[in-house]
Amino acid sequence: MVIQNDAETSSILVVDDEEPVRKSLNRVLTKLGHQVVTAAGADEALEILRSATPVELMLLDVRMPGRSGLDMVPEAIEVDNDLGILMLSGVNDATTAAICMQRGAMDYLTKPIELTELQQAVGRAIRRRNTNIQSGQISSWLREEVHQRTQELEDQRNQLQQLTVATLEALVNALEAKEPYLIGHSTRVASLAATIAAELTLSDDEVERVRIAGRLHDLGKIGTRSEVLNKQGPLTDEEYEHVKEHVVIGSRILAPLTHLGPVVNFVRHHHERWDGSGYPDGLEGEAIEIGARIVGAAEVFDALTTPRPYHPEMPQPDAVHRMRLLSGTVLDPNITEALAAVVGRRQTLVFLDD
Repeated sequence: MVIQNDAETSSILVVDDEEPVRKSLNRVLTKLGHQVVTAAGADEALEILRSATPVELMLLDVRMPGRSGLDMVPEAIEVDNDLGILMLSGVNDATTAAICMQRGAMDYLTKPIELTELQQAVGRAIRRRNTNIQSGQISSWLREEVHQRTQELEDQRNQLQQLTVATLEALVNALEAKEPYLIGHSTRVASLAATIAAELTLSDDEVERVRIAGRLHDLGKIGTRSEVLNKQGPLTDEEYEHVKEHVVIGSRILAPLTHLGPVVNFVRHHHERWDGSGYPDGLEGEAIEIGARIVGAAEVFDALTTPRPYHPEMPQPDAVHRMRLLSGTVLDPNITEALAAVVGRRQTLVFLDD
């Protein structure tokens, strides 16, 4: 019989306890152009697989003394996940063949093996192995490409957020510059709010979102009439309702900036109250986003501890005491205590500096 070499050539390991079978397969496969090594049993075969000897395809006898080829299949794949395996058996057993396939073999040939069938099976196995490797490489490349593109998009999103926040912060600074009592208010609220968030062990991303919300919480005052914003005396009911609109205006300004995420609601709801009596949506308790509760508490503290047209500056310990009186009604009790702890540490540091 003339053997035509029309299959892809490869390095092949023949594993069979019968020497005549090994020699015969070695001779045929070598004539087909393959590089062939042989082993008489599972242990010897595993040593070859673990060595530097290149093996792409293994012809493995099912029944061998000691460890069978059936038991060896998962061990061989563990050594080389890309290894192609063809099982050889003297018994046409459908159950055994099915088990071999389940364990990772590519094909099952029954002895005596027709040369044409052997050549075709070897060719199929080599092509399948190469396809699997290429698919794995493509999948790896795709994963890396997706990761890279995702990182690029994340970088662009962060740059856009930084640019947007910087622009809005400049606008807030311009608003505060018109009112001497409010200069630096948003910066102080942002700093205290972020410190409280960290005290509550929020994640770094959450702390940063709280900080941004603190800087932008009064952005909506761009829509507040200047005569109301700068009024020295108490506000009328109509004026108070007008001022309350600033949280809605601020959230509307920020709403199209989807990359800001929950910051929009932090701004909208920082005047909600723990007991549900706040505005604009009358939210209660934990229905108010934690970022909004934190910013709201930080704003109350800053309002108490800085001079305003309607009251003088309050000492920080007195402000903390006042806020504890509001705990459970206006303020979240847990956030109030976190603020008290943060302020206490700040006072200690000031005392040590003195």
